[in-house]
Amino acid sequence: MPLSVTVADRRPMTERWRPDRLRDLVGNPRAVAELASWADAWTGKSPPARRAVILVGPPGVGKTSAAVALASERGWTLVEMNASDARNQAAIERVAGRASITHALDVSSRRTGPARTLVLLDEADCLTGGRTSEGARVVREPVALRAFLEGRYGSVEALNAAWGLVPDGKVRRFESWGSVPKSPGNAAWGKLAAARKDLGDWRDAGRLVETGDRGGLGAIARLVRASRQPLVLTVNDDRPLTRYSPVFRTSARTIRFWPIDPRDVTGRLRSIAQAERIALGPGVLEAIVGRSGGDLRAALNDLDAIAPLPPGEGQRELLGMRDVASDFAGLTEEVLSRPRYYRSVEVHDRLDAPPDDLLPWVEENVPWFAEDPEHRDAGLAVVARAELFLARARRWRAYGLWSYATELLTGGAGLAVRDRPSGGRGHAEFPAFLGEMGRSRASRAVRDAVVRKLGARLHLSRSKSRAIALPFVEALFAGLGRAPRSPTRVGLARAIVAELDLSAEEVAALLGSEPASAAVRALLPRGDEDEAPLDDPSAEGAPPGDAAPPAATRRPSVQRRLGEWGRG
Repeated sequence: MPLSVTVADRRPMTERWRPDRLRDLVGNPRAVAELASWADAWTGKSPPARRAVILVGPPGVGKTSAAVALASERGWTLVEMNASDARNQAAIERVAGRASITHALDVSSRRTGPARTLVLLDEADCLTGGRTSEGARVVREPVALRAFLEGRYGSVEALNAAWGLVPDGKVRRFESWGSVPKSPGNAAWGKLAAARKDLGDWRDAGRLVETGDRGGLGAIARLVRASRQPLVLTVNDDRPLTRYSPVFRTSARTIRFWPIDPRDVTGRLRSIAQAERIALGPGVLEAIVGRSGGDLRAALNDLDAIAPLPPGEGQRELLGMRDVASDFAGLTEEVLSRPRYYRSVEVHDRLDAPPDDLLPWVEENVPWFAEDPEHRDAGLAVVARAELFLARARRWRAYGLWSYATELLTGGAGLAVRDRPSGGRGHAEFPAFLGEMGRSRASRAVRDAVVRKLGARLHLSRSKSRAIALPFVEALFAGLGRAPRSPTRVGLARAIVAELDLSAEEVAALLGSEPASAAVRALLPRGDEDEAPLDDPSAEGAPPGDAAPPAATRRPSVQRRLGEWGRG
């Protein structure tokens, strides 16, 4: 894309400089080539085997820009649904589903081959799979007061007559619809009895709109199978999709984007700064690139923010000029290698985080930087003392204790670990506890969803549901993925799944299996009819030598609700 954008353009820099050709994208040449190869498969009359493509990568590396550039380059119509839109099952089927089965309008001179509509679903990994979701909300879409009154009365004269507004009255009458406000405010006519009744009806008017995303993944999975138009999904992590349904592995092509090389980011920013005549102070461009971490969108936002400022200290202050090396790992290495006391203000300025976030870093690395067991014990004792201050600060809301905890975590731990400055181990490890919490975030979220549903059904608090109800349900589901299985337990498990409306991920968490496994699908009310039932010894997991009992003696699998089990 030639660097020729009008300086008077008021759009954000990320929109002004968005490329409209794949070859103009910065970085990730292999991913761009794979995307173009997938698009070439749509040149025929019939859809290819893989009708969707999943663009995976961190924010700001060009996933959405690549999809937009592809549509512009091929002359395809673009239908986009991003995170700001309501993307529940109904919305996706209404917008993306309709676009995926209809023919595109040939409105572009760039088109080569059949007319296509590129359906872009941004941040698809943030959607909910089940048809019901705790986060789903239904709100009432407001309507302007002027439009409401115009629809009710039809003419201004009828409105004036209904409210009793006369030319010489205390309340000024409306001359035209333009003089009727869009909201009531504190106008004098708002005290009239007829007006108050209309205002009450206006506040209750509007259209109910669901703003949640329940059922979104299910609708997308159906689109991947049946779309007759190219479908692009952008995600930061593709695991929520592949765990939900195998269709995202078998019917969609996955293309990975990686953080952009700092040299490419530097070249792009320098070209844009020259084109828009932005003067940069010494070291400012390098600071922007260092802060971005391969995120070109973040770098463009920083450049856009400092563009109106003259080169010098103003640009540095706006950027913060925080050294990327002085993060948690850098500060941890420094305090444990070159011991001295750090003021809490200095630590806060370097990390911009509370001391609670520094504690796991120091605790993890004290054993690595200690010279011997005695120094290791002394260092961990200081860390324990700092943790005590942090606990008291949280419990009593006495955040003045943070300063004591900060000094103990920095100078206190550093002086306890070693008696003199040294190079030490020289490399701080990421806290294993935080890493494990990050890896188990998805599974913990699924367990929390089961706890919420159990608590709502049994009228228990979340803590009681976790302590009482969840262990019972887990014990009931334990072993159902393996043979032999009790038909009574299988039937009760199916009733619980139906009563609580558990999703495939939640059932898989209780079974200790995969969401796409036959054991999970057999417990779901919407499971495939051709799957072997759980109480059938020929199902998955049964011993190979066992044969299924005759049809006449096989116990029928009947799904009943929880209340019926108490009646036998």
